[in-house]
Order: sequence, then structure tokens, then C-alpha cells
Amino acid sequence: MNRRLLELYTDYLLSSFSYTTATGLSILSEGKISHDKVTRFLSSEDFTPTKLWKLVKPTVREIESEDGVIIIDDTIEEKPSTDENEIVNWHYDHSKGRSVKGINIITTLYYSHGLRVPVSYDIVRKTKTVYDAKKGKEKRISEKTKNEQYREMVKSCIKNNIEFKYVLNDVWYASSENMKLVKKELKKEFIMPLKQNRKISLSKKDKLNGNYVTVRDLELKDNTTYRIYLEGIDFPLELVKQVFTNGDGSQGVLYLVSSDLTLTYEQITVIYQKRWKVEEYHKSLKQHASLCKSPTKKVRTQSNHVFSSIYAFFRLEYLSIKSNLNPTFLKTKLYISANRAAFNELTNLKACFKMNF
Repeated sequence: MNRRLLELYTDYLLSSFSYTTATGLSILSEGKISHDKVTRFLSSEDFTPTKLWKLVKPTVREIESEDGVIIIDDTIEEKPSTDENEIVNWHYDHSKGRSVKGINIITTLYYSHGLRVPVSYDIVRKTKTVYDAKKGKEKRISEKTKNEQYREMVKSCIKNNIEFKYVLNDVWYASSENMKLVKKELKKEFIMPLKQNRKISLSKKDKLNGNYVTVRDLELKDNTTYRIYLEGIDFPLELVKQVFTNGDGSQGVLYLVSSDLTLTYEQITVIYQKRWKVEEYHKSLKQHASLCKSPTKKVRTQSNHVFSSIYAFFRLEYLSIKSNLNPTFLKTKLYISANRAAFNELTNLKACFKMNF
């Protein structure tokens, strides 16, 4: 990988306010970097999660701590007008309750000492085609489930010796297999939400006798922890019910389970609140790092643009911490500077042609 071109391209992604193209970067560099050179950079090799780790590793080593957390979640870069391929495809968007066309990206985010660092990522690749009898047509499917990708990504954090204690994720990754991997195999702790139809026992005796109730059928008090035994899990968990207020004023409920039995209600909810950092990351990736602004058409250039946007986010995050300015303010500062430069250029042009209107 050409590191100098990567830095230049990610600077372009951070400073751009419209579509990011090879031609656009060439024009911005006043021809010093040719269109063909940018195109070759994005298409010559695969930019991989391993290469991302090598780039962010020094920073992780600076900030890592035993209180660090690993957060795993996915987002969809919508590409409604782009031709379908193995990565641009139809994915179910839980936030919208429907399928959308785009690239589904799963990220492992490390959060420690106030810094958010993407340490790994994976793209959902639908490489197989099967016949959908219900819809009467063929459809693409992935050879791996997202939960399988989740487990591979958690293992990579252990392989890379990242210091952390808790794994956090949303309800879609709260499977028994994922819980057992984190607690039993990797010897780490987790805090995850449960679906309301998950079956639990309130005592070890009830579990041994197969006496389960669904979470929704329990009358749980706020600010209270409950020792429970989840179906399919052979170790106890702490369960809490968290009631929260949504932006529209409505109330929501989260049923959180922790594998760390020493935590209080407040500790469980405070630690899990850090999961929101990945939502901020997704928003910044799209708004500040030009994730959705590339018109690339081929799988390799599309996936390499995803890599570059993730690295651009990391560079913006690092600059934000060093300057003590939040990423949105930094992006706004760039926009104002660009707007001022355009205004001054227009003023100069008017002066040259003596235009007074």
C-alpha cells in the first residue's frame, strides 16, 4: 500500500463536501496527482483489516487500558443507484424495518480514555446465489452469518493482544454462541441486551428442571439486579431492566445481562452506555469521512474506499483528541474555510472584470 497516497486520499475524504472521485482529487492537487494514479491506488490491491490494524496499532498501544471496551456493530452504506455485486446488495436495516440496497459493514471499535479506534472491520459479502421459492427468483446470500463474522472479529482482538475487559453489542449479536465464546473461551466479560422472548430461570434448580419463563413475563424492578440462568448458557448472569426515554418522549425498555456478577445496576448501565460510541462512529463515518460519497463501481475499489473512510475517521478522531475540538466542529471549520476561500475568489474575479453588481 502506498502510504503517502493513502494519507492524501483520506485527507481528501475529510475535506470534501461532495462526491469524492479520482478526477476530483487530481484537480484539487492541481494535476500533481493524476487521475490514473488515484485509480491505480484504489484498484491495485485489497486493503484489508490486517492493514488497518497495522495503521492504528501504535495509537491503541498508547491508550489501551484494562477498562477498555470492545464494541461490535454494523451499519449500511446505502447505494440505491449502484449495480448489485457481492458487496452492494440488499440487507435488512433494523432501524428502518425494511431491506435497503448498499454495503453492510461490521466494525470492531475499541474505546478507551475517550478515544474511539476502529481496530477491525468486515464487509458482508454475498457470494452465493440461491433460488428464493417465496419470491420466485434468485437471490444472493453470504457464506458466513454476521454472528460468525462477530466471533472472528472478537478473536482477532485477542490475537492482537488488545487490552480490554468487556465486549458490548446490540441485541442482534446477543446469541448464546457469542456469549459462550466471550466468557468461556476468551475469558472476557460481556454486557448485552436480551430479546423479550428469551427464556430464563431465576434459580439453578429451575434451570436443571427445565423450568423457564420469557423475559417479558417477569415483573422486574428498576435499579435492581437479578441472578438468572439463560437457556442455552451454562453459567449465571446478572439481569437488569433499564427504562429510558426516547427522543420523541416515548419510553423504551432494555433487558441487559452481564457475565460479570460483581457489577451493580448502575455499573452495568453505565458501562453499556459506552456502546453508543459505535453509533457516533457510524454517523461520523458517513457525515465526516465521505463513506457514502464515492461513485466507485467495482468490488475492489468500493471495498478499498470503505477501508479509506474508516482510516479517515481514525485520523479525524486522533486530530480531535489532540486539538481538543470535536469532529463536527473540525468539519464545520473546514467548511467555513472552504466557503471563505470561494467567496474571496469570487470577489477577486469581480474586481478583475470591474463588476460592481
